[in-house]
Amino acid sequence: MLTRRTLLAALVPLPVAAQEFIAVPGLISDEAFYRLVTCGAEPDGACSKPQIRWPEDQQLRLRVGIAQVGFTFPSYKLDLVDTALDQAIDEINGSGARLFLERVYEGEFEIPVYLLDTPQGGQITGTGNGELDGTNISIGRVALRSRGDEITAAAIAISRDIRRREIASVVLEELVQALGLHTDIASPAYRRSIFSEESNSVTRLSGQDLEALQRHYPRL
Repeated sequence: MLTRRTLLAALVPLPVAAQEFIAVPGLISDEAFYRLVTCGAEPDGACSKPQIRWPEDQQLRLRVGIAQVGFTFPSYKLDLVDTALDQAIDEINGSGARLFLERVYEGEFEIPVYLLDTPQGGQITGTGNGELDGTNISIGRVALRSRGDEITAAAIAISRDIRRREIASVVLEELVQALGLHTDIASPAYRRSIFSEESNSVTRLSGQDLEALQRHYPRL
């Protein structure tokens, strides 16, 4: 999808060479797809990013909510994001993966969502989130902080310029990215994947998308 991600290990950003998407000519195996979306590996290649996930003791209590709404973020888009967030949480909770996301409205969030005044292509400011502020945004951005193979913090940012028809898909994709499946795939064969770099239209988890999430968070 046409979004941008930031991945951080401990307090140090990864090299900018880490790719945000991998191009493939056609359908790839389930194993190759899983490795591509979780560690940036090209088919039959090595990982270019750490494979990370939320710690086991947090996987069943991940709190998600809208942390900030910019003054110029359109109110009708806020309503659509609000609905899309509930739908995305339900989709992930019903996926069969060992995950439970809770929608919360106050207090601490494991995955805060920032709805920005920032236009598409602009620089994020004013969130108070050190992984987001000072970075550029296309439509959406996910920042992940990790220690070893465990995610310690995540945040999602969405530009005021997001189109209404993209909202449900982008919210679901960014939320899945915030769970550690952080690389997109570019291929005409995958335009119906939530990880498609070329399309923002998918609102359900199915096929290899669903299998990858289940594999990353297997039931015990």
